Amino acid sequence: LAVKGEGDLIEDFAAAIPVEVIGNLLGVPHADRGPLRAWSLAILGALEPKLSAEQHAAGNQAVTDMLAYLKTLVQDRRRHPGNPDHDVLTRLIQGEADGESLSETELLQNCIFILNAGHETTTNLIGNALVCLDEHPAVSATQHDTAAHQSLLTAAVEEFLRFEPSNQLGNRRAVIACEVGGEQLPAGALVTLCIGAANRDPEQFEAPNVLQLDRTNNRHLAFGFGVHQCAGLSLARLEGRIA
Repeated sequence: LAVKGEGDLIEDFAAAIPVEVIGNLLGVPHADRGPLRAWSLAILGALEPKLSAEQHAAGNQAVTDMLAYLKTLVQDRRRHPGNPDHDVLTRLIQGEADGESLSETELLQNCIFILNAGHETTTNLIGNALVCLDEHPAVSATQHDTAAHQSLLTAAVEEFLRFEPSNQLGNRRAVIACEVGGEQLPAGALVTLCIGAANRDPEQFEAPNVLQLDRTNNRHLAFGFGVHQCAGLSLARLEGRIA
């Protein structure tokens, strides 16, 4: 991605990579990719803990607009299937080898999920990493000579995810009554997890407030944990290393 003169690192770089990757996975024509970021931002904005009427309306409108576009895209892909080994949308439309397939609603909602989940959080990963390197020039300079090594790249991406996670909050439901941190939670209680705080837990991480690009045993929660762990974590890590 060549940018001459001044550029915006988020719009021109951090956001451009995931839009291209997800657009390629779903086979979205380049001419149609313009609105994807705005739709994603509006939909994710409607998931904020404190929601304004404007955010709620913008989120609903974005879902309506995205669904209308995706219906057209799906209809076209049904008429002109792509290679299911490379085209995720064709793979979703064709279903599994045993004949199980998604309903139209499930198909469209999965497309929205892929576009949103694989877009803004990866943009944040790349953007936050750039900010970290800018705010910690000593760390960046120290690691400069070995930055090309895959092992350090892998560790550095994990440290960026821990130090400034792309997503600060996660929501869970207590399936049974339990006690967490001295608080009694009844079965069915809704809990908002502070991922940013967990990733700076001094009981888990040595020097948690220090950026260490070669940190080992980095069991952060940037992708969540358990059966609801981020489905696109491998792709996000790959995009981070490439960026």
